[in-house]
Amino acid sequence: MNQAEENNIDQWQLYQETKSTEVRNEIVLQYTGLVKKNVLRFRGSYNNFGQMDDMVNQGMIALIDAVEKFNPQMGNKFETFATLKIRGAIIDFMRKQDWVPRSQRSLSKVLEETYGVLYVELEREPTDKEISEKMGISEANLQKILQQRHNSIVLSYEEAINEKMMEVSPLITEERADDSPESNILYNELKSKLAEAIDQLKEKERLVVSLYYYENLKLKEIAEVLGVTESRVSQIHSQAMIKMKNRLKNY
Repeated sequence: MNQAEENNIDQWQLYQETKSTEVRNEIVLQYTGLVKKNVLRFRGSYNNFGQMDDMVNQGMIALIDAVEKFNPQMGNKFETFATLKIRGAIIDFMRKQDWVPRSQRSLSKVLEETYGVLYVELEREPTDKEISEKMGISEANLQKILQQRHNSIVLSYEEAINEKMMEVSPLITEERADDSPESNILYNELKSKLAEAIDQLKEKERLVVSLYYYENLKLKEIAEVLGVTESRVSQIHSQAMIKMKNRLKNY
């Protein structure tokens, strides 16, 4: 264990003993990067810097709450605990602000449900033609929906992932400490399922997901990398999110 890790442990122990606001704030400062990282996941869903600042503020409130409620004696990782809290707070805030109109959410839900039904019926991924025929629309209209409902689809995916993480994570409440071994197994299985879902995407879908979530590129920047339009990137990303959410639905 290096000096920085020892100092970090000492800080947590001191905070547990004193509940000092000053010590709490010092710990919070060490993890502010988690807030920025999670806000960036939703960068396609806010329209201006004012909205981004609101999301950062919500993330900081959640981070402070995470520090106050975290129990290091359970032997869990604070970064994971805080990330779940931060992401959940941002999603709740976005829902309350209604940045995704109800009509968009409704159409996105129909699209996701149609994909799920066809996936079960066909026992494989349905084609765009099959999805559009099932919905009673043209393939061109389907692509338009994937583009225009991008924010709604991404938010729906993020919400589903966070809910799954909250269900299986051993980090949320002390009451689950006794179930820690089983919970850890479920948590690792979910991470494995996520990786598997990404591996099963088409090559271009995997690339877009990688650039969006791991390289933190905006849709416009991804479009430049791939040499396609930004609207096409929205379509590809939306398709990937629907596929990944469907594969995790019954987990």
